[in-house]
Amino acid sequence: MINGTIYKGIGGFYYVMVDGMLYECKARGKFKNINMTPTVGDFVQINIVDEAEKTGVIETILPRKSILLRPNVSNVDQAIIVFALKNPEPNMMLLDKMILLAENANLDVVLCFNKCDIDDEGRFDTLRSIYNNAGYDILRTSPKTGEGIVSLKAILNNKISVFSGPSGVGKSSLLNAIENGFKLQTGDLSHKIKRGKHTTRHSELLPLKSGGTVVDTPGFTSLSLHEIPLDRLSSLFPEFESISAACQFDNCKHLSEPNCAVKAAVEAGEIHASRYEAYQYIYHEIETLGRKYKKW
Repeated sequence: MINGTIYKGIGGFYYVMVDGMLYECKARGKFKNINMTPTVGDFVQINIVDEAEKTGVIETILPRKSILLRPNVSNVDQAIIVFALKNPEPNMMLLDKMILLAENANLDVVLCFNKCDIDDEGRFDTLRSIYNNAGYDILRTSPKTGEGIVSLKAILNNKISVFSGPSGVGKSSLLNAIENGFKLQTGDLSHKIKRGKHTTRHSELLPLKSGGTVVDTPGFTSLSLHEIPLDRLSSLFPEFESISAACQFDNCKHLSEPNCAVKAAVEAGEIHASRYEAYQYIYHEIETLGRKYKKW
């Protein structure tokens, strides 16, 4: 058996990259018996059926270090969350929700604030002060001027990365700036994958010549947070973690409890007010969703 990575799966076929060669594979029926489905990003072991035709069979799915459900992809290392500084205006609540989804999946988070060439209001400085305090890596980028592109390439190097962000923030422009003609480089892969190659409904791994792999997907396509347990929510806000140990109650929700160190830190300006407001809003949203799902 030889080791490879699933780059795309469609119509019951899985396309496994092995040392730069793509093999069209079927999965053994045993995976259905254990209720396990091969996923894009899986590290697998295959047996070659026909070397000339580049066909094979997936025999083993190796342990996953991470799994995303929307998009359905495994072994992602990091989420590059892209928001424009202008056109469209950044939606802070949406940004915080996307960060939470990445945190809940145990991904490293990189915040990429794009279109800095038209940031005439100094919005980047405000956002940097909020999210630097939370401990996130922050990039300021512009495909038009090239600012931040070298830094972004370095962050992508030797990692599997998923790009996420609302429409119009410039994700495609960033990818093309990272690698000239990026979309054209998927041609060989699409030629091999003749079935449904024009669809955008399936995740796909795309290798970068500059190093690393990008998940070709719209990103986090569902922003429902009901799967996050309420007692885990505060731990997904990194700036709360060290401070919350000083709360009077071990199970402090950081809402109406007395002697809450997190609320005191907000009042002292140690935690940005907008992050605490997002926490409150999302807490109540998850609480409401939980009651709704329990009824069913």
